[in-house]
Amino acid sequence: MHRGLVARLPERVRAFALLARFDRPIGWWLLFWPCAWGVLLAGGGELWALIAWLLLGAIAMRGAGCVYNDIVDRDLDRRVARTAARPLASGAVSLRAAWAWLMALCLVGVVVLLQLRWQAQLVALASLLPVAAYPFMKRVTWWPQAWLGIVFSWGALVGWIEVRGDHLDALAALYAGCIAWTIGYDTIYALQDREDDALIGVRSSALRLGRHVRAGVSAFYAAALALWALAFWLLRGDGIALIALLPVAGHLAWQVAALRPEDGGDALAKFRSNRFAGLLMAAACFVVGNTGG
Repeated sequence: MHRGLVARLPERVRAFALLARFDRPIGWWLLFWPCAWGVLLAGGGELWALIAWLLLGAIAMRGAGCVYNDIVDRDLDRRVARTAARPLASGAVSLRAAWAWLMALCLVGVVVLLQLRWQAQLVALASLLPVAAYPFMKRVTWWPQAWLGIVFSWGALVGWIEVRGDHLDALAALYAGCIAWTIGYDTIYALQDREDDALIGVRSSALRLGRHVRAGVSAFYAAALALWALAFWLLRGDGIALIALLPVAGHLAWQVAALRPEDGGDALAKFRSNRFAGLLMAAACFVVGNTGG
């Protein structure tokens, strides 16, 4: 059963909202947070209008990505219990209408793009190729989560370059840490589909790690924290700044310790909790990027 505003929409309109996953805001939160981190760590703690534009862009482009993914995966989705009811897979939305909806969402993204300076615009446009390639990765690699990390972390590059063009070493460490974080949380998400994925031949890090999922997620989260600590150090050069990472480190440690890999509901709950992890990391970036040191 659909909840919130989406549930109140007329049936035809609701199908398009569901196609863009507007009923599941966790996706655009996870796309947005690296954007905010890039702005905040770069020293843009007062650029709230910019952050609001990036939030709008994350909502629109995550929706566009979901529509594109469903267009590519519509035949696979019909064969997986969790995705068989999706609007394209079920026939609630036609392929032509899905393409039109995709274009409309992309137009919103263009409006956001025009708010940025040209250097950040070029960085944002460079994401189009990896975004287009992502839906095919589950067919060719056991680690589509790594490609998702490249795509979902791109906003950190855009946000940083919009604010400043120096300290690219710190930016590289921030971006690499975002990729490791994404691999970790999306591996948790993929636990829900391990049986179906194995039956239809779709690959994922959750399947690849097998019985070692907890250890694998721990390693990726540890790598994320180490890389974020490096970014903070390269920017500030003092150990006190690293204290700002303790809350997000504690949250990620809780996720791993409490994770029940065989329980799909628990995996989904842990995955969704990364919205709060993102908020904690945003606070850390604000403290390090916008206070003296």
